[in-house]
Amino acid sequence: MIQASNISLQFGKRILFENVNIQFDKGNCYGIIGANGAGKSQFLKILSGELQPNSGEVIVTPGERISVLKQDHFLYDEYDVLSTVIMGNKRLYEVMQEKEALYAKPDFTDEDGLRAAELEGEFAEMDGWDAESNAQTMLNQLGIDEEKHGKKMAELDGNDKVKVLLAQALFGNPDILLLDEPTNHLDVKAIRWLERFLGDFENTVIVVSHDRHFLNEVCTYIADIDYRRIQLYAGNYDFWYESSQLALRQAKETNKRNEAKIKELKEFIARFSANASKSKQATSRKKLLEKIELTDIQPSTRRYPFIEFKPEREAGNDILVAEGISKTIDGVKVLDNFTLRVDKGDKIAFVGDDEQAKTTLFRILMGEIEPDEGSYKWGVTITTAYFPKDNNPYFEGVDLSLVDWLRQYSKEQDETFLRGFLGRMLFSGEEAKKKACVLSGGERVRCMLSKMMLSGANFLILDEPTNHLDLESITSLNNGMTAFPGTMLFVSKDHQLVSTVANRIVDMSVGQPVVDKRTTYEEYLQMKLGD
Repeated sequence: MIQASNISLQFGKRILFENVNIQFDKGNCYGIIGANGAGKSQFLKILSGELQPNSGEVIVTPGERISVLKQDHFLYDEYDVLSTVIMGNKRLYEVMQEKEALYAKPDFTDEDGLRAAELEGEFAEMDGWDAESNAQTMLNQLGIDEEKHGKKMAELDGNDKVKVLLAQALFGNPDILLLDEPTNHLDVKAIRWLERFLGDFENTVIVVSHDRHFLNEVCTYIADIDYRRIQLYAGNYDFWYESSQLALRQAKETNKRNEAKIKELKEFIARFSANASKSKQATSRKKLLEKIELTDIQPSTRRYPFIEFKPEREAGNDILVAEGISKTIDGVKVLDNFTLRVDKGDKIAFVGDDEQAKTTLFRILMGEIEPDEGSYKWGVTITTAYFPKDNNPYFEGVDLSLVDWLRQYSKEQDETFLRGFLGRMLFSGEEAKKKACVLSGGERVRCMLSKMMLSGANFLILDEPTNHLDLESITSLNNGMTAFPGTMLFVSKDHQLVSTVANRIVDMSVGQPVVDKRTTYEEYLQMKLGD
């Protein structure tokens, strides 16, 4: 058990937490959510002891070990991979090091022998004899081949380092596991393995993640940071989102009788209770859901941008044909005789680890670069809108206010209209006067999506549009893409977005032939991963 008691945290005049009281119990996985800047990562640091609150304390059951996913990818560069994983159990690693030093002494004394016996007993209690094999197994399951286990961490690329640090956090069955964005830079196979690992994990997990599918798969509770406090809700992210939206609607409909509201909530809870069988805590979750009353769910203060793509004209039957496209960049053949026919209504998700191939294809189709070989042809009725992976050219050095920046891409030039549009994208009041060149990553994405919405295009190409977005904006984008009646090509690492939007999958993986399947993402993963 780990408990936050009367925790308050303030930076200058900005208050993140005020008298937070919350307890995290064994056998549950808690997803920490909140708007950008709400203090999710700071709260994890308070729980781990890395950050001291202004007031209050963290109480941990005596003897329980806390394990934290490290964010510094260079911290262990001088150590080999296997040792780095075992360091996840700090005491075990210390015992191993002390044992090794004792046995290496040329003048081994009786006192050393007594100390060695003590260490051997402690070593055995911590399952030390299986430590290396357990670490190796975990690394293999995460996709780190045995040939890398003896290498220095400095020799690994960034993605492999992330996997090793994750293995370190999970190693040795910690009592309390704190994970900040654990799915970042993981491939689909590694994420699926982590979901199963946490599903079987019997201790306490507290996780921060922008991956809605991951939160839905692993969480038994959502801890929502709002109103400077943290409120616990039984269930996963989708349950929290739907219930908070329901509570918001009900709060606005004050003229309705309270009994009718409670009836609606109970019917909603009953539907989710019936779908709880996927979780290992299905029975306990159902009991918790059945006890929820209307007053347990507060409308969230979080704001969601309004994202809607409305084509000005319907596309004809001829959409896009690309034939034999090849492209070499810096001596590397990125695309090799690539062919694609896009039909009306296709929503094609490009997946796989060949990021350069996907971005290069999109840039060719949008006329930014020319192919070395091959051709492509758009239908005469097609109008396109493009979300590039790199949006820097649209903002760097641009000395325009947001209103004037958006005016460049709008048929309607009236300032009232533009301000209203920006307001729906969460740029309200004085924010509309901000300079485009000083926007954050998430703000730039919302501007680019605004540009696309104003285009009225019937064909969308989006290259990693969820990068830099918070959960609220990702949810709104997901809804907008799902509702879009036109045709689109897109790349995204957001599992839920791909699952709910795509009706066709194109897999572009390094060193593998391109796979093009008209299927859902879940069906494709089942076919590819065999589970």
